Formats: sequence, structure tokens, C-alpha cells
Amino acid sequence: MDDDIFQGIKDKSPFIAWIHNISLNQQKYMKMKCNDLDLGHDVRYIMFIYDNPGCSQEDLVSMFGQSKGNIAKILKKFEDDGFIKREINPQNRRKYMLNTTDKGNELVPKFRQISLDWEKEVGITDLDADLKKRLAEIAVNTIKLIEEGN
Repeated sequence: MDDDIFQGIKDKSPFIAWIHNISLNQQKYMKMKCNDLDLGHDVRYIMFIYDNPGCSQEDLVSMFGQSKGNIAKILKKFEDDGFIKREINPQNRRKYMLNTTDKGNELVPKFRQISLDWEKEVGITDLDADLKKRLAEIAVNTIKLIEEGN
């Protein structure tokens, strides 16, 4: 891409467009490295469940901004494929607690390493810790903004 044209696009593009571009390209990288698993970007849900044992479907809906129906469909696939299990929440029998299975527990560290490799390849370093923290804060603020609007 010509630098002058690229600079013009960059100057006029909204910040969120660059975040979206980064996310899509990271997805493509992950898929390229793990094409035998055919999980794509949905692996983020398994990783969230791994990091938050006992979380609920509603937690995934809030975190990722997806519909309940879409999350339910993805969770069903992961359950059928043996990556997660659902257990009835003893405090609220109408809700399920989500946990990764042994198969899911083996998958997450592999994906984490691929993600770290991607970060290194694109130039994300330990020096970017403040940026990561700030982006996490912004992400939480976007969740709160949407929840307040409902």
C-alpha cells in the first residue's frame, strides 16, 4: 500500500476501525496456526471460561456483546465437541455454570502461546502494559455503558 494513501486512510479512520482490524487479523493468524481445530475466533469463549470457572452464559453475553442465542449455539458446539461442560448452578437452578473439560484445559495454553507469538510478531511488547491496561479499562466502560442503556 502506498504510504501517502495509507497515511490518509489512517488519519481519517476512527480508532475503533483499527481495533477491529487488529482483532480480525489476530483471528486470521490464530486460524492459520490452528486450522486443524476449526475454532476460529470462538476460541475466545473457551479461554474466558477457562479463566473464569463457574461463569455463566450471561457473563459471556456481557463480555463479548453477543446475543444470548448466538452464545448458546456456540456453547452447545463446544459442549458437543468436549471442550466445556455445563453444570446447574446450585444457587440458581435455572442457570448453568460453565467450566472447561480436560480437553479444553489442554487447548487454552496452546492458544495462549500462539497469541503471545502473534503479539511478538506484530510488535506488542512488555512496554505496552500501560496501553493494554487502558484498553481493558475502555472495554469495561463500553460494557457498563451498554448495560446502563438497557
